[in-house]
Amino acid sequence: MIDLRDLRDRPDHYRAGVTNKNGDAGVIDRLLAADEALRALITQEQSLTAEKNAIGKQIGQLAGKIKKASPDEKAALQSEMQALQTRPNAIKAEQDEIVPKRREAETKRDELWLEVPQPADADVPVGKSAEDNVELRRWNPDAFDPTKTFEDNKGFKAKTHLELCDALNLVDFERGTKVSGSRSYVLTGDGMRLHQAVLRFAFDFMTVDHGFTPLSASCIVKHPTLVGTGFFPHGREQVYDIANPTSEDGLALTGTGEVGLMAYHMDEILSADELPKCYTTVSTCFRREAGSAGKDTAGLYRIHQFDKVEQVVICEANEQTSRDWHRKMIGFVEALLQKLELPYRLLQCCTGDLGPKNADMIDLECWMPSRADGPAAPEGQTDTSGGWGETHSASRLYDYQTRRLNLRYRDPADPKGKKTVFCHSLNNTVAASPRLLIPLLEVHQNADGSVTVPPPLRPYMQGQERIGPA
Repeated sequence: MIDLRDLRDRPDHYRAGVTNKNGDAGVIDRLLAADEALRALITQEQSLTAEKNAIGKQIGQLAGKIKKASPDEKAALQSEMQALQTRPNAIKAEQDEIVPKRREAETKRDELWLEVPQPADADVPVGKSAEDNVELRRWNPDAFDPTKTFEDNKGFKAKTHLELCDALNLVDFERGTKVSGSRSYVLTGDGMRLHQAVLRFAFDFMTVDHGFTPLSASCIVKHPTLVGTGFFPHGREQVYDIANPTSEDGLALTGTGEVGLMAYHMDEILSADELPKCYTTVSTCFRREAGSAGKDTAGLYRIHQFDKVEQVVICEANEQTSRDWHRKMIGFVEALLQKLELPYRLLQCCTGDLGPKNADMIDLECWMPSRADGPAAPEGQTDTSGGWGETHSASRLYDYQTRRLNLRYRDPADPKGKKTVFCHSLNNTVAASPRLLIPLLEVHQNADGSVTVPPPLRPYMQGQERIGPA
Protein backbone atom coordinates (compact mmCIF):
# COMPACT_ATOMS: atom_id res chain seq x y z
CA MET A 1 0.00 0.00 0.00
CA ILE A 2 1.40 3.34 -1.01
CA ASP A 3 1.61 6.44 1.21
CA LEU A 4 -1.59 8.34 0.42
CA ARG A 5 -0.17 11.66 1.59
CA ASP A 6 2.76 11.24 -0.75
CA LEU A 7 0.38 10.44 -3.60
CA ARG A 8 -1.52 13.69 -2.97
CA ASP A 9 1.78 15.58 -3.15
CA ARG A 10 3.24 13.71 -6.16
CA PRO A 11 0.42 12.29 -8.28
CA ASP A 12 2.51 12.31 -11.47
CA HIS A 13 5.12 10.09 -9.81
CA TYR A 14 2.44 7.48 -9.13
CA ARG A 15 0.82 7.85 -12.55
CA ALA A 16 4.20 7.07 -14.11
CA GLY A 17 4.64 4.18 -11.68
CA VAL A 18 1.36 2.59 -12.75
CA THR A 19 2.09 3.13 -16.44
CA ASN A 20 5.57 1.59 -16.15
CA LYS A 21 4.00 -1.49 -14.60
CA ASN A 22 1.53 -1.82 -17.50
CA GLY A 23 -1.40 -0.61 -15.42
CA ASP A 24 -4.18 1.93 -15.92
CA ALA A 25 -2.89 5.29 -14.69
CA GLY A 26 -6.50 6.44 -14.40
CA VAL A 27 -6.66 4.62 -11.07
CA ILE A 28 -4.64 7.48 -9.56
CA ASP A 29 -7.24 10.10 -10.51
CA ARG A 30 -10.06 7.84 -9.38
CA LEU A 31 -8.34 7.34 -6.04
CA LEU A 32 -7.69 11.05 -5.59
CA ALA A 33 -11.36 11.82 -6.35
CA ALA A 34 -12.54 9.14 -3.92
CA ASP A 35 -10.12 10.42 -1.29
CA GLU A 36 -11.35 13.99 -1.73
CA ALA A 37 -14.99 12.89 -1.47
CA LEU A 38 -14.24 10.95 1.71
CA ARG A 39 -12.34 13.83 3.29
CA ALA A 40 -15.23 16.19 2.49
CA LEU A 41 -17.64 13.91 4.35
CA ILE A 42 -15.24 13.58 7.26
CA THR A 43 -14.95 17.38 7.41
CA GLN A 44 -18.75 17.64 7.50
CA GLU A 45 -18.89 15.15 10.37
CA GLN A 46 -16.20 17.00 12.28
CA SER A 47 -17.95 20.34 11.74
CA LEU A 48 -21.22 18.94 13.04
CA THR A 49 -19.49 17.44 16.07
CA ALA A 50 -17.75 20.76 16.74
CA GLU A 51 -21.06 22.58 16.44
CA LYS A 52 -22.70 20.14 18.86
CA ASN A 53 -19.89 20.68 21.39
CA ALA A 54 -20.15 24.45 20.98
CA ILE A 55 -23.91 24.33 21.57
CA GLY A 56 -23.33 22.56 24.86
CA LYS A 57 -21.06 25.37 26.01
CA GLN A 58 -23.47 28.03 24.75
CA ILE A 59 -26.38 26.47 26.65
CA GLY A 60 -24.30 26.47 29.83
CA GLN A 61 -23.45 30.13 29.34
CA LEU A 62 -27.10 31.04 28.67
CA ALA A 63 -28.20 29.19 31.78
CA GLY A 64 -25.89 31.38 33.83
CA LYS A 65 -27.17 34.54 32.16
CA ILE A 66 -30.82 33.54 32.69
CA LYS A 67 -30.25 33.27 36.44
CA LYS A 68 -28.96 36.83 36.55
CA ALA A 69 -31.25 38.32 33.90
CA SER A 70 -34.08 40.72 34.50
CA PRO A 71 -37.64 39.54 33.73
CA ASP A 72 -37.57 41.36 30.40
CA GLU A 73 -34.24 39.80 29.38
CA LYS A 74 -35.08 36.32 30.68
CA ALA A 75 -37.83 35.64 28.10
CA ALA A 76 -35.50 36.41 25.18
CA LEU A 77 -32.71 34.30 26.64
CA GLN A 78 -35.04 31.35 27.26
CA SER A 79 -36.27 31.56 23.68
CA GLU A 80 -32.66 31.49 22.46
CA MET A 81 -31.93 28.48 24.68
CA GLN A 82 -34.93 26.56 23.34
CA ALA A 83 -33.69 27.12 19.80
CA LEU A 84 -30.25 25.86 20.76
CA GLN A 85 -31.69 22.81 22.55
CA THR A 86 -33.50 21.66 19.42
CA ARG A 87 -30.40 21.95 17.20
CA PRO A 88 -28.61 18.80 18.53
CA ASN A 89 -31.49 16.64 17.26
CA ALA A 90 -31.12 18.17 13.82
CA ILE A 91 -27.34 17.65 13.98
CA LYS A 92 -27.81 13.98 14.89
CA ALA A 93 -30.17 13.53 11.94
CA GLU A 94 -27.56 15.06 9.62
CA GLN A 95 -24.85 12.85 11.11
CA ASP A 96 -27.02 9.78 10.67
CA GLU A 97 -27.28 10.62 6.98
CA ILE A 98 -23.54 11.20 6.60
CA VAL A 99 -22.30 8.05 8.38
CA PRO A 100 -23.41 5.50 5.73
CA LYS A 101 -22.18 7.83 2.98
CA ARG A 102 -18.82 8.13 4.73
CA ARG A 103 -18.53 4.36 5.17
CA GLU A 104 -19.38 3.78 1.52
CA ALA A 105 -16.86 6.43 0.46
CA GLU A 106 -14.21 4.89 2.70
CA THR A 107 -14.80 1.44 1.19
CA LYS A 108 -14.49 2.86 -2.31
CA ARG A 109 -11.35 4.77 -1.38
CA ASP A 110 -9.75 1.70 0.20
CA GLU A 111 -10.58 -0.55 -2.76
CA LEU A 112 -8.88 1.88 -5.13
CA TRP A 113 -5.99 2.37 -2.72
CA LEU A 114 -5.26 -1.37 -2.75
CA GLU A 115 -5.16 -1.31 -6.55
CA VAL A 116 -2.28 1.17 -6.76
CA PRO A 117 1.08 -0.57 -7.28
CA GLN A 118 4.31 0.55 -5.71
CA PRO A 119 6.32 2.60 -8.21
CA ALA A 120 9.54 0.94 -9.25
CA ASP A 121 12.81 2.44 -8.07
CA ALA A 122 14.36 4.94 -10.45
CA ASP A 123 17.24 2.60 -11.31
CA VAL A 124 14.93 -0.22 -12.43
CA PRO A 125 14.86 -0.43 -16.26
CA VAL A 126 11.52 0.40 -17.87
CA GLY A 127 10.11 -2.50 -19.86
CA LYS A 128 6.90 -4.29 -20.77
CA SER A 129 7.61 -7.93 -19.89
CA ALA A 130 10.23 -10.49 -18.85
CA GLU A 131 11.69 -10.18 -22.33
CA ASP A 132 12.97 -6.73 -21.31
CA ASN A 133 14.79 -7.97 -18.20
CA VAL A 134 18.51 -7.27 -18.08
CA GLU A 135 21.16 -9.86 -17.32
CA LEU A 136 23.49 -8.66 -14.56
CA ARG A 137 26.02 -11.46 -14.29
CA ARG A 138 26.57 -15.20 -14.54
CA TRP A 139 28.40 -17.82 -12.54
CA ASN A 140 29.32 -21.38 -13.40
CA PRO A 141 31.63 -24.00 -11.93
CA ASP A 142 34.85 -24.66 -13.82
CA ALA A 143 33.54 -28.09 -14.81
CA PHE A 144 30.44 -26.79 -16.62
CA ASP A 145 30.24 -23.87 -19.05
CA PRO A 146 26.64 -23.02 -20.09
CA THR A 147 27.87 -21.17 -23.19
CA LYS A 148 28.79 -24.61 -24.59
CA THR A 149 26.50 -27.51 -25.37
CA PHE A 150 26.02 -30.13 -22.68
CA GLU A 151 27.76 -32.66 -24.90
CA ASP A 152 30.78 -30.37 -25.27
CA ASN A 153 30.88 -30.03 -21.48
CA LYS A 154 30.37 -33.65 -20.53
CA GLY A 155 31.15 -35.71 -23.61
CA PHE A 156 27.70 -37.26 -23.93
CA LYS A 157 24.17 -36.20 -24.83
CA ALA A 158 22.06 -34.99 -21.93
CA LYS A 159 18.93 -36.68 -20.72
CA THR A 160 16.04 -34.51 -19.58
CA HIS A 161 14.96 -34.60 -15.97
CA LEU A 162 11.86 -36.46 -17.15
CA GLU A 163 14.02 -39.19 -18.65
CA LEU A 164 16.22 -39.34 -15.57
CA CYS A 165 13.23 -39.47 -13.22
CA ASP A 166 11.76 -42.34 -15.23
CA ALA A 167 15.00 -44.32 -15.52
CA LEU A 168 15.95 -43.87 -11.85
CA ASN A 169 12.42 -44.16 -10.41
CA LEU A 170 12.58 -40.71 -8.84
CA VAL A 171 9.10 -39.38 -9.68
CA ASP A 172 5.79 -41.04 -10.58
CA PHE A 173 3.87 -38.57 -12.72
CA GLU A 174 1.18 -40.99 -13.83
CA ARG A 175 0.01 -41.91 -10.35
CA GLY A 176 0.40 -38.32 -9.18
CA THR A 177 -1.99 -37.21 -11.89
CA LYS A 178 -4.35 -40.04 -10.99
CA VAL A 179 -4.46 -38.84 -7.39
CA SER A 180 -4.46 -35.04 -7.83
CA GLY A 181 -5.00 -34.15 -11.48
CA SER A 182 -2.80 -32.24 -13.91
CA ARG A 183 0.59 -30.81 -12.90
CA SER A 184 0.85 -33.34 -10.08
CA TYR A 185 3.49 -35.90 -9.16
CA VAL A 186 4.69 -38.29 -6.47
CA LEU A 187 8.36 -38.17 -5.47
CA THR A 188 9.64 -41.70 -4.95
CA GLY A 189 12.74 -43.32 -3.50
CA ASP A 190 15.87 -41.27 -4.05
CA GLY A 191 13.75 -38.54 -5.64
CA MET A 192 12.07 -37.92 -2.29
CA ARG A 193 15.39 -38.23 -0.46
CA LEU A 194 17.05 -35.68 -2.75
CA HIS A 195 14.07 -33.33 -2.38
CA GLN A 196 14.29 -33.49 1.42
CA ALA A 197 18.07 -33.11 1.33
CA VAL A 198 17.75 -29.87 -0.66
CA LEU A 199 15.22 -28.43 1.80
CA ARG A 200 17.14 -29.46 4.90
CA PHE A 201 20.45 -28.18 3.52
CA ALA A 202 18.87 -24.83 2.56
CA PHE A 203 17.13 -24.50 5.92
CA ASP A 204 20.31 -25.25 7.89
CA PHE A 205 22.30 -22.96 5.58
CA MET A 206 20.10 -20.01 6.55
CA THR A 207 19.48 -20.77 10.22
CA VAL A 208 22.81 -22.28 11.27
CA ASP A 209 25.28 -20.61 8.91
CA HIS A 210 23.59 -17.20 8.67
CA GLY A 211 21.68 -16.93 11.94
CA PHE A 212 18.14 -16.49 10.62
CA THR A 213 15.42 -17.36 13.13
CA PRO A 214 13.49 -20.49 12.14
CA LEU A 215 9.69 -20.23 12.20
CA SER A 216 6.91 -22.47 11.01
CA ALA A 217 4.52 -20.80 8.58
CA SER A 218 0.96 -21.98 8.19
CA CYS A 219 -0.15 -23.08 4.73
CA ILE A 220 -3.71 -22.02 5.62
CA VAL A 221 -4.17 -18.30 6.20
CA LYS A 222 -6.94 -15.74 6.58
CA HIS A 223 -7.77 -13.47 3.67
CA PRO A 224 -6.57 -10.30 5.47
CA THR A 225 -3.03 -11.75 5.58
CA LEU A 226 -3.11 -12.12 1.79
CA VAL A 227 -4.36 -8.55 1.43
CA GLY A 228 -1.67 -7.42 3.86
CA THR A 229 1.14 -9.12 1.98
CA GLY A 230 -0.07 -7.89 -1.41
CA PHE A 231 -1.39 -11.14 -2.88
CA PHE A 232 -4.98 -9.83 -2.85
CA PRO A 233 -6.52 -8.25 -4.87
CA HIS A 234 -3.68 -8.64 -7.40
CA GLY A 235 -2.77 -12.30 -7.84
CA ARG A 236 -5.99 -13.67 -6.41
CA GLU A 237 -6.47 -15.87 -9.48
CA GLN A 238 -3.37 -17.85 -8.42
CA VAL A 239 -4.71 -18.68 -4.94
CA TYR A 240 -6.66 -21.72 -3.84
CA ASP A 241 -9.57 -20.54 -1.64
CA ILE A 242 -10.69 -23.28 0.72
CA ALA A 243 -13.40 -21.64 2.89
CA ASN A 244 -15.73 -18.62 2.69
CA PRO A 245 -14.09 -17.23 -0.45
CA THR A 246 -16.26 -14.09 -0.55
CA SER A 247 -15.86 -13.25 3.13
CA GLU A 248 -13.17 -11.49 5.16
CA ASP A 249 -13.24 -14.64 7.28
CA GLY A 250 -12.18 -16.65 4.25
CA LEU A 251 -9.28 -19.07 4.33
CA ALA A 252 -6.85 -19.84 1.55
CA LEU A 253 -3.73 -21.89 0.83
CA THR A 254 -0.54 -19.86 0.56
CA GLY A 255 1.72 -19.81 -2.47
CA THR A 256 4.77 -18.88 -0.38
CA GLY A 257 5.94 -18.96 3.24
CA GLU A 258 6.40 -15.17 2.92
CA VAL A 259 2.72 -14.71 3.83
CA GLY A 260 2.97 -16.41 7.20
CA LEU A 261 6.33 -14.88 8.07
CA MET A 262 5.21 -11.32 7.29
CA ALA A 263 1.78 -11.66 8.92
CA TYR A 264 3.44 -12.98 12.11
CA HIS A 265 3.87 -9.38 13.30
CA MET A 266 0.71 -7.95 11.73
CA ASP A 267 -0.81 -5.05 13.76
CA GLU A 268 2.23 -4.88 16.05
CA ILE A 269 4.52 -2.04 17.11
CA LEU A 270 8.10 -3.26 17.50
CA SER A 271 10.94 -1.49 19.24
CA ALA A 272 13.76 -0.26 17.02
CA ASP A 273 16.33 -2.43 18.78
CA GLU A 274 14.37 -5.56 17.75
CA LEU A 275 15.18 -4.88 14.11
CA PRO A 276 16.10 -6.45 11.83
CA LYS A 277 13.87 -9.49 12.12
CA CYS A 278 15.38 -12.26 9.97
CA TYR A 279 13.16 -15.29 9.51
CA THR A 280 13.40 -18.55 7.58
CA THR A 281 10.70 -21.15 7.09
CA VAL A 282 10.16 -24.30 5.09
CA SER A 283 6.58 -24.77 3.98
CA THR A 284 4.38 -26.45 1.43
CA CYS A 285 3.13 -23.97 -1.16
CA PHE A 286 0.15 -24.07 -3.51
CA ARG A 287 -0.38 -22.16 -6.76
CA ARG A 288 -3.13 -22.56 -9.31
CA GLU A 289 -0.83 -21.52 -12.18
CA ALA A 290 -3.81 -19.77 -13.76
CA GLY A 291 -3.07 -18.36 -17.19
CA SER A 292 -0.23 -20.79 -17.87
CA ALA A 293 -2.21 -23.39 -19.80
CA GLY A 294 0.02 -25.28 -22.19
CA LYS A 295 3.20 -23.84 -20.66
CA ASP A 296 5.70 -26.20 -19.01
CA THR A 297 2.95 -28.75 -18.46
CA ALA A 298 5.35 -31.71 -18.41
CA GLY A 299 7.77 -32.36 -15.61
CA LEU A 300 8.57 -30.53 -12.39
CA TYR A 301 8.90 -26.92 -13.55
CA ARG A 302 5.35 -25.55 -13.23
CA ILE A 303 3.36 -27.49 -10.66
CA HIS A 304 0.50 -26.83 -8.25
CA GLN A 305 2.19 -28.00 -5.02
CA PHE A 306 5.80 -27.70 -3.94
CA ASP A 307 7.97 -27.05 -0.89
CA LYS A 308 10.03 -23.94 -0.37
CA VAL A 309 12.58 -22.57 2.05
CA GLU A 310 11.93 -18.83 2.26
CA GLN A 311 13.85 -15.94 3.82
CA VAL A 312 12.19 -12.73 5.03
CA VAL A 313 13.78 -9.64 6.53
CA ILE A 314 11.89 -6.88 8.38
CA CYS A 315 14.15 -3.88 8.92
CA GLU A 316 14.19 -0.17 9.68
CA ALA A 317 12.62 2.28 7.23
CA ASN A 318 15.79 3.29 5.45
CA GLU A 319 16.30 2.87 1.71
CA GLN A 320 20.01 2.15 1.95
CA THR A 321 19.41 -0.44 4.68
CA SER A 322 16.84 -2.13 2.44
CA ARG A 323 19.23 -2.10 -0.51
CA ASP A 324 22.01 -3.56 1.63
CA TRP A 325 19.76 -6.38 2.83
CA HIS A 326 18.64 -7.04 -0.73
CA ARG A 327 22.26 -7.62 -1.75
CA LYS A 328 22.91 -9.80 1.29
CA MET A 329 19.88 -12.00 0.66
CA ILE A 330 20.86 -12.47 -2.98
CA GLY A 331 24.39 -13.27 -1.82
CA PHE A 332 23.11 -16.04 0.45
CA VAL A 333 21.39 -17.72 -2.50
CA GLU A 334 24.39 -17.30 -4.77
CA ALA A 335 26.57 -18.99 -2.16
CA LEU A 336 24.07 -21.84 -1.87
CA LEU A 337 23.93 -22.40 -5.63
CA GLN A 338 27.70 -22.28 -5.85
CA LYS A 339 27.95 -24.95 -3.16
CA LEU A 340 25.59 -27.08 -5.27
CA GLU A 341 27.75 -26.33 -8.34
CA LEU A 342 24.79 -25.12 -10.40
CA PRO A 343 25.36 -22.54 -13.15
CA TYR A 344 23.13 -19.52 -12.66
CA ARG A 345 22.59 -15.96 -13.78
CA LEU A 346 21.07 -12.86 -12.19
CA LEU A 347 18.41 -10.89 -14.00
CA GLN A 348 17.35 -7.35 -13.18
CA CYS A 349 13.58 -7.43 -13.63
CA CYS A 350 12.18 -4.51 -15.61
CA THR A 351 9.21 -2.45 -14.42
CA GLY A 352 6.70 -4.55 -16.36
CA ASP A 353 7.89 -7.76 -14.67
CA LEU A 354 8.10 -6.51 -11.08
CA GLY A 355 4.52 -7.15 -10.04
CA PRO A 356 2.43 -4.61 -8.09
CA LYS A 357 4.19 -4.76 -4.73
CA ASN A 358 7.89 -4.67 -5.57
CA ALA A 359 10.09 -1.59 -5.85
CA ASP A 360 12.80 -3.87 -7.23
CA MET A 361 13.21 -7.57 -7.94
CA ILE A 362 16.16 -9.69 -8.99
CA ASP A 363 15.53 -13.14 -10.45
CA LEU A 364 18.05 -15.94 -10.24
CA GLU A 365 17.86 -18.51 -13.01
CA CYS A 366 19.63 -21.85 -13.09
CA TRP A 367 20.88 -23.52 -16.23
CA MET A 368 18.66 -26.43 -17.24
CA PRO A 369 19.99 -28.47 -20.19
CA SER A 370 16.48 -29.68 -21.09
CA ARG A 371 15.00 -26.22 -21.54
CA ALA A 372 14.90 -25.20 -25.18
CA ASP A 373 13.32 -21.78 -24.67
CA GLY A 374 16.39 -20.04 -23.30
CA PRO A 375 17.79 -16.94 -25.00
CA ALA A 376 20.46 -17.30 -27.62
CA ALA A 377 24.02 -17.16 -26.42
CA PRO A 378 25.74 -13.77 -26.58
CA GLU A 379 27.31 -12.82 -29.87
CA GLY A 380 30.57 -14.60 -30.47
CA GLN A 381 29.71 -17.48 -28.11
CA THR A 382 28.56 -20.98 -28.97
CA ASP A 383 24.82 -21.49 -28.83
CA THR A 384 23.56 -23.98 -26.23
CA SER A 385 21.13 -26.84 -26.18
CA GLY A 386 19.44 -25.73 -22.97
CA GLY A 387 18.02 -22.65 -21.34
CA TRP A 388 17.74 -20.68 -18.15
CA GLY A 389 14.87 -21.38 -15.75
CA GLU A 390 13.82 -19.18 -12.83
CA THR A 391 14.48 -20.74 -9.44
CA HIS A 392 14.62 -17.67 -7.14
CA SER A 393 13.17 -14.16 -6.86
CA ALA A 394 14.54 -11.54 -4.47
CA SER A 395 12.14 -8.68 -3.75
CA ARG A 396 12.57 -5.27 -2.11
CA LEU A 397 9.24 -3.82 -0.97
CA TYR A 398 10.05 -0.91 1.38
CA ASP A 399 6.86 -0.20 3.42
CA TYR A 400 4.33 -1.43 0.82
CA GLN A 401 3.48 -4.60 2.76
CA THR A 402 3.92 -3.20 6.25
CA ARG A 403 1.39 -0.41 5.63
CA ARG A 404 -1.16 -3.04 4.69
CA LEU A 405 -0.16 -5.18 7.67
CA ASN A 406 0.03 -2.19 10.03
CA LEU A 407 3.49 -3.32 11.11
CA ARG A 408 5.47 -0.49 12.71
CA TYR A 409 8.31 0.29 15.09
CA ARG A 410 8.88 3.13 17.53
CA ASP A 411 10.96 5.92 16.07
CA PRO A 412 14.17 6.11 18.16
CA ALA A 413 14.53 9.78 17.15
CA ASP A 414 11.34 10.68 19.02
CA PRO A 415 12.30 11.56 22.62
CA LYS A 416 8.76 10.88 23.82
CA GLY A 417 8.72 7.43 22.21
CA LYS A 418 5.27 7.95 20.72
CA LYS A 419 6.01 8.34 17.02
CA THR A 420 5.89 5.13 15.00
CA VAL A 421 7.29 4.29 11.57
CA PHE A 422 6.30 1.56 9.12
CA CYS A 423 9.02 -1.08 8.79
CA HIS A 424 10.60 -2.12 5.48
CA SER A 425 10.39 -5.72 4.25
CA LEU A 426 12.23 -7.99 1.84
CA ASN A 427 11.94 -11.60 0.79
CA ASN A 428 13.81 -14.13 -1.30
CA THR A 429 13.56 -17.80 -2.12
CA VAL A 430 16.31 -19.93 -0.59
CA ALA A 431 15.34 -23.16 -2.35
CA ALA A 432 12.12 -24.30 -4.02
CA SER A 433 11.84 -28.00 -4.68
CA PRO A 434 11.16 -30.04 -6.72
CA ARG A 435 11.89 -27.31 -9.33
CA LEU A 436 15.49 -27.09 -8.14
CA LEU A 437 15.79 -30.83 -8.77
CA ILE A 438 15.68 -30.09 -12.51
CA PRO A 439 19.13 -28.47 -12.71
CA LEU A 440 20.49 -30.74 -9.98
CA LEU A 441 19.61 -33.88 -11.92
CA GLU A 442 20.39 -32.58 -15.39
CA VAL A 443 23.68 -30.79 -14.69
CA HIS A 444 25.05 -33.53 -12.43
CA GLN A 445 24.06 -36.52 -14.59
CA ASN A 446 26.72 -38.95 -15.74
CA ALA A 447 27.29 -40.91 -18.95
CA ASP A 448 26.22 -44.17 -17.29
CA GLY A 449 22.80 -42.72 -16.45
CA SER A 450 23.57 -42.02 -12.79
CA VAL A 451 23.43 -38.64 -11.05
CA THR A 452 26.16 -37.35 -8.76
CA VAL A 453 24.87 -36.00 -5.44
CA PRO A 454 26.61 -32.65 -4.70
CA PRO A 455 28.77 -32.91 -1.57
CA PRO A 456 26.67 -30.51 0.60
CA LEU A 457 23.63 -32.78 0.17
CA ARG A 458 25.34 -36.06 1.00
CA PRO A 459 25.12 -35.71 4.80
CA TYR A 460 21.35 -35.45 4.37
CA MET A 461 21.33 -38.65 2.27
CA GLN A 462 23.34 -40.79 4.66
CA GLY A 463 26.54 -40.23 2.70
CA GLN A 464 25.08 -41.33 -0.64
CA GLU A 465 27.28 -40.02 -3.47
CA ARG A 466 25.33 -41.20 -6.49
CA ILE A 467 21.77 -41.95 -7.54
CA GLY A 468 21.54 -44.87 -9.92
CA PRO A 469 24.27 -47.16 -11.29
CA ALA A 470 27.47 -47.11 -9.27
